[in-house]
Amino acid sequence: MTRILADRAARLLDFLWSGWAGLAALALLFACWQAGHETWGDFILPDPLATLDATWSLAISSESRGLLLLTAQRALAGFALAAFSGAVIGIIAGYAPAVMRLARPLLTVVLGVPPIAWIVLTMMWFGTSGATVAATILISATPVVFVAAAEGIASRDRGLGTMAEVFGYGALGRFWFIDLRQAAAPLFPALALALGTSFKVAVMAEMLANAGGVGGALARARAMLDVPQALAWVVLAVIALVVVEYGLIRPMQAEIEGWRRAAQPWGVKK
Repeated sequence: MTRILADRAARLLDFLWSGWAGLAALALLFACWQAGHETWGDFILPDPLATLDATWSLAISSESRGLLLLTAQRALAGFALAAFSGAVIGIIAGYAPAVMRLARPLLTVVLGVPPIAWIVLTMMWFGTSGATVAATILISATPVVFVAAAEGIASRDRGLGTMAEVFGYGALGRFWFIDLRQAAAPLFPALALALGTSFKVAVMAEMLANAGGVGGALARARAMLDVPQALAWVVLAVIALVVVEYGLIRPMQAEIEGWRRAAQPWGVKK
């Protein structure tokens, strides 16, 4: 138990230390933002401090938090559907090359259609409801997860599975402890990409379908030509995305890929 707690504390410290790079990137972003504001003026790119002030005003408003929560719920619902279906079908395709060959043309068709076209179609199918948002996310994000899961399983080291079989592991044990952990390397970046796609598509679908949430608030800000408020909504949506990614996806990745840290020379426990 002490060793497990020490390992998790070490991962937490590594994560916090890596945050300095993120802060440096944010500082660079704000510097470029300020330069753009001074070059093009308030209407094109408002002052960063004014945008942060508008963001804080929205953050302390219960109505605004409700809109943000509604968008986050829709995005997470669509992401959960896309992650589950994409991972399950992708794993099956990874073990069955024939399924992968059949799926590739379908992936080309689905990825070739822009998300905005799917939004129009789902609006006609489901109306201006949360189902429109969830269905659009499912169609847009599933192929990314599917490809990553299929490629991760297909490119696994089969020798490790044979070795595990020799040591008495059954099919389920080999899948959980060997195959799935190898597939996690391409799968988790794909999940992070699918999560970002889910939030972007959710906001776009809400805006076009007038379904409330952050998208509806952005539509109102656009109608009023309120650029600081529009940017403030964008900032809040990005913050929600980062909170979900680093509060859900990254911890899961750290747990499943803990063996990578132990495999490093400086991480081997004597």
